[in-house]
Amino acid sequence: MSHYRELLHTKERRDDTREHLISVLKNYCISCELQLAGPEYENLKALPSLPPAVAEELFTYELAGKEASSKELKSDMMTLKKATVTVDNLLSPAHTLLQIQCVDQKGLFYDILRTSKDFDFQIAYGRFSSNVKSYRSLDLFIRQANGKKIVDPKHLNALCSRLQEEMLQPFRVIVVNRGPDTELLVANPVESSGKGRPRVFYDVTLALKMLGICIFLAEIGRHSTCDRQWEVYRFLLDDSHEFPLTSFRARNQLVDKVRRTLMGCISCNSLLEPTDPNTTITLTSGFDHVQKQRSRHFFELCKIAMRAICCSLFWLLGFLKA
Repeated sequence: MSHYRELLHTKERRDDTREHLISVLKNYCISCELQLAGPEYENLKALPSLPPAVAEELFTYELAGKEASSKELKSDMMTLKKATVTVDNLLSPAHTLLQIQCVDQKGLFYDILRTSKDFDFQIAYGRFSSNVKSYRSLDLFIRQANGKKIVDPKHLNALCSRLQEEMLQPFRVIVVNRGPDTELLVANPVESSGKGRPRVFYDVTLALKMLGICIFLAEIGRHSTCDRQWEVYRFLLDDSHEFPLTSFRARNQLVDKVRRTLMGCISCNSLLEPTDPNTTITLTSGFDHVQKQRSRHFFELCKIAMRAICCSLFWLLGFLKA
């Protein structure tokens, strides 16, 4: 484990963490001890090597309009292909303007900031538009670390391609066979600081819990490709009669559920399409429910405000008569 405040080396913080774990696990906890990891644990950071075919399917990415190695990934790209990134170097004399439009999703600003670290550019000013039909628009005024505009066409093309990739596929999710068992693989890029993305393990296990799928074994490690490092989560899953993982339809639903939970895409459920033409997947969206709740709250506030105004008027009239 790592700690964002870097306090796990202190006994007080370890004891506090241990007490919280025991309070959450309750009767399920037999024992819980925390100790500092020495150099003998360094080799545990690396996962067992992925088969070449699995690694290619997991990490290969090409923008929409081209052929992708994975049918499942291709379906999602075709669905979410409306992410656009444009560059304007004429509007500002000191900054490069990036205009981004994509599906509103969880961690959107995090992915942009992570990309800014990777490409070593600074965001001087940014503007987010409100959510319009499940899409969000961003205007970012950026510059290089030396304070100059980004004018190199190759650098700009690489930056736009990476941003578009992060908008469309911030995660890689596939289901493969691991011997006689079924394995779920989830991968996300590692930050330049070496830290992984927060809440991935929580979101994946939440999605599996909602589907009623049990985890037999979970492993977390790092995998390096030619241009970046990835954090890979491997889940060995238990099969069940209610959700048979040998079914192509069930696997597609599993991948879809995990990805939407990771991306928080309640608002983009209506954009998703079935991966199998002979399969119909019914998805429900909570967006309308949220909008109704907001409208109801707005009307309640209006009623309260009107009552307050009426009370004030009655009091003022009584005061004037007196």
